[in-house]
Amino acid sequence: MDNSGKVGAVIVAAGRSQRMGGVDKVLALLGGKPLLVRVIDAFQMCDSVDQIVLVVSEQNLGKVRGLITKQGWSKKTVLCFGGRRRQDSVLAGLGRLDQCDWVVIHDGARPLVTVDLINHGLEEAIETGAAAAAVPVTDTIKVAGADRLVQQTPSRHDLWAVQTPQVFRFDIIAEAYGRAKGEVTDDATLVERLGYRVKLYMGSYDNMKITTPDDLVVAEAFLRKRGK
Repeated sequence: MDNSGKVGAVIVAAGRSQRMGGVDKVLALLGGKPLLVRVIDAFQMCDSVDQIVLVVSEQNLGKVRGLITKQGWSKKTVLCFGGRRRQDSVLAGLGRLDQCDWVVIHDGARPLVTVDLINHGLEEAIETGAAAAAVPVTDTIKVAGADRLVQQTPSRHDLWAVQTPQVFRFDIIAEAYGRAKGEVTDDATLVERLGYRVKLYMGSYDNMKITTPDDLVVAEAFLRKRGK
């Protein structure tokens, strides 16, 4: 990373794991480690990141605090409670950052994030002040109405599946959240609504989000492949 300024990371891990069959996904084991530990490991190892804020649910506070104590990471990890929606949790995390110039926002349910992916986002964000990891869509996408009749088939060459990390200049993301209306599924959407340009950078197909128990099986396979 060749831009100057202090970098903070907000890791959002306050979801309710409703599709995990009773398993709390951020505490589920992946390759013998809790998912959340794998995520924080990457940010702890990234020299560009100066501080970390971890947003968790109130019921997980004690367990997560215990994980952090056990790991003994060198960078201080600040804990705070999340809100009802993802964007409420991100806003809470932003409020706990200490005078950062850049913010890396990442989903705690994406455990295979790497230091390279974080640094790449920081480099790409220099151009516009906002960048998001993404991968080209490989399936054909259909646009349909409530009646499920196809209305349009956009060219997949123009379609990207957006991931995290997403990186922003602090003043941009703070403005976006300060003026947020309605519900959104990613942070870049709020920035786009204000007219800022968001640069997509190549993510990774194994930077998957854990949503169901089957996703854990796939992530284990990716992890084994990395090990080789």
